[in-house]
Amino acid sequence: MTESCVRPFFFRGLPESLRGLETLALDLRWTWSHAGDSLWRRIDERLWEQTGNAFVVLQNITAERLAELQEDESFRAALAELLAAREKYNSRPGWYGERYGEEGPRGIAYFSMEFGLSEALPIYAGGLGVLAGDYLKAASDLGAPVFGIGLLYQEGYFRQWLDDDGWQREIYSYNDSSSLPLRPARAPDGSWLHVPLALPGRVVQLRVWLAQVGRVPLYLLDSNVPVNAPHDQGITRKLYGGGKEMRLIQEMVLGIGGWRVIEALRLPVEVCHLNEGHAAFVTLERARAFMVAHDVDFFTALWATRAGNVFTTHTPVAAGFDRYDRQLLARYGREFAHQLDVEPEALLALGRADPDDDSEPFNMAWLAARTCLRMNGVSRLHGEVSRWIFRDLYPRWPLAEVPVCHVTNGVHVPSWDSPWADALWTEVCGKERWMHGGEMLGENVAGISDEDLWALRGHERADLVQRVRERLARQLAWHGVAEPQAEAARRLDPNCLTLGFARRFTEYKRPHLLLTDPDRLARLLNDPQRPVQIVVAGKAHPADRPGKQLVQAWARFVQRPDVRAHAVFLEDYDLGMAQELVQGVDVWLNTPRRPWEASGTSGMKVLVNGGLNLSELDGWWAEAWRPEVGWALGDGREHDHDPAWDAREAEQLYRLLEEEIVPAFYDRDGSGIPRRWIAMVRTSMAELAPRFSTNRMVREYIDKLYAPAARALRRRQADGCALARDLHRWAQRLRRHWSHVHLGRMEAHREDDGWHFAVPVYLGEITPGEVAVELYADPAGDEPAMVVAMHQEEAIAGAVNGYVYRAVLSTTRPVADFTPRILPAHPEARVPAELPLIRWPA
Repeated sequence: MTESCVRPFFFRGLPESLRGLETLALDLRWTWSHAGDSLWRRIDERLWEQTGNAFVVLQNITAERLAELQEDESFRAALAELLAAREKYNSRPGWYGERYGEEGPRGIAYFSMEFGLSEALPIYAGGLGVLAGDYLKAASDLGAPVFGIGLLYQEGYFRQWLDDDGWQREIYSYNDSSSLPLRPARAPDGSWLHVPLALPGRVVQLRVWLAQVGRVPLYLLDSNVPVNAPHDQGITRKLYGGGKEMRLIQEMVLGIGGWRVIEALRLPVEVCHLNEGHAAFVTLERARAFMVAHDVDFFTALWATRAGNVFTTHTPVAAGFDRYDRQLLARYGREFAHQLDVEPEALLALGRADPDDDSEPFNMAWLAARTCLRMNGVSRLHGEVSRWIFRDLYPRWPLAEVPVCHVTNGVHVPSWDSPWADALWTEVCGKERWMHGGEMLGENVAGISDEDLWALRGHERADLVQRVRERLARQLAWHGVAEPQAEAARRLDPNCLTLGFARRFTEYKRPHLLLTDPDRLARLLNDPQRPVQIVVAGKAHPADRPGKQLVQAWARFVQRPDVRAHAVFLEDYDLGMAQELVQGVDVWLNTPRRPWEASGTSGMKVLVNGGLNLSELDGWWAEAWRPEVGWALGDGREHDHDPAWDAREAEQLYRLLEEEIVPAFYDRDGSGIPRRWIAMVRTSMAELAPRFSTNRMVREYIDKLYAPAARALRRRQADGCALARDLHRWAQRLRRHWSHVHLGRMEAHREDDGWHFAVPVYLGEITPGEVAVELYADPAGDEPAMVVAMHQEEAIAGAVNGYVYRAVLSTTRPVADFTPRILPAHPEARVPAELPLIRWPA
């Protein structure tokens, strides 16, 4: 198929002098770099102001307007300047090039079921997708060699409207690929790239699209191909829709199809990053491709490739993982197991906590954990929670040693800052502040004057009020309200303390906590001396009836005559609305039930704009909060579904608003500035905005996970994958003979240099070089866990590989705290991630 057959029709008529508009419109960098805003405004000011979408502006340009622009010398000069700036941006080494040069990972493939980049490409549902979109943008700014892999949905997520009773209704709009900022991905021979996926009884063809995200290419797989059967064309019809079987197929498309895209395009990928377990099948397809290329068995190939796989879990409860029953997985996995040359049961075992339990369902998170060398949660607290969730994969291992680290999420700051915040940060930190390490940003921001910060907040709040009124007017007109513009104009006050609450409406996020006492909330909003206003938005999952009831409760509350001027519920929460809210609110509310908010990023988005947070001590806020930067709910402990505790936190929420937040906002000096409030704003902006940015997050992933992963991968695959073969033999040998390993009775006595420990160790067929013997003590109070190496000394007479192991230790802890243990040891293996064997005394 030729390119002209698949390029959007309206680009074919662009004159040569304006062809660069196509390049700019198809590069989604315009979603966060506003250098080109004035250019798109010049093309069609009304349409640009309505949509902020460069692709839509170009899509709707008329032939007459094109002719005018072609003759406009200043317009052509502005276009040339933007194209030159784009070329400069794309060619610079960035932080990654400056730090790693040729030594870092050559390519990083980031797999995600959803990407929230812009309303111009609506293939996301919520926080997971928005994080993935922010990740790609930051990777582009930093110059990291990232490739995004996802799915192109014909419908994407639903649009929301509320009926007259406040009940959520769903509308699914169609994503016409010809109207999206995409182009076909080209195979090396120039044809439109298609990759095959074998499903029971047929082979599905998946075509591949390319969305350009600055310097990062995002490849999207699409089953809506005429050669496929109608039901297979619908595989990528709807995000998270269609039941268990369809979910499984979509995850096969993402993982198996995604790696085949990498192979077909010959992308130099060393690291595969799985954004949740949805993409776990990529680890199997990667190993399959390696075994074919290098003529090794599947498990040797897995040892050779696992080092390059990174798994990020976002799930705070094990029930949130995707699970499939044995029959369904066997049906779809039988042919794949044949391609791997393994028994289907061996494939199923990779997704079970107990590989030998035939009744246990196949768990995508377990598969990811077993086939990725590195695994992380998305906040410090979530790392702790995840170690508890994944503990069953590492039986008898101490909880602290379950191999889950954490990289706290962040947000792509340039995507969320207001024009006024952008101008202020540019003045004090420079235009390229998010392109590098950002180490000095906080110090620069700390010097901004009170007057400038208060002016910033005034501009942003006034803009939010205006935008809310415009949205509300459209919303009221849709519902048939007479004179909707006049009605909307009576809502909100640009000088009033403004609260924001917007997120997915589900029970664990407790969006009803502020509605525990509606009359008390109404009194707070209507205080004549210190009024408060609140803007609320959010969707419930279509199948979540309790979530819809929570939406309805807010929709009804804002209709009360006594609060109507101070409270607004905006329908159809999306990326565009989120940007407006986080730029303008004074305080962002977040009330999840700890520890169910794995990270949460909505509150991070207000930081750059001078907004403050009032949030549960959960997710990111548990590590960010201190009194100088915002307010905290809860006591830092878990209380499960305790209605009495919910009531206590509701009371705490009201008291914080009434006694601390509202007084601080309205406590003004003679010049009308709330000095205490502004001090918190400055500290929050200076300390938290750089720390909770994707700039920091991506750098941390690269330094902490990707770079070590790529180095380990190269070692394992060198010299005909000699190391991978050795590791596979080592693991087989230990598994085969581990039942013969045991410990004798440990003795300990005190001498001048400390406690002397000795324990007989019987290894049977295993040699001492294949294991480690250690003393272990659990954490006690403020004391961390202790691990002390024991050393092999004299052989035990008459024993096969029996030795006495000894250690000398100076400690104030009781001797009874220490227990000997035996575990696998290999200088190139990660234990227990790759081999969770361990032996304690009987």
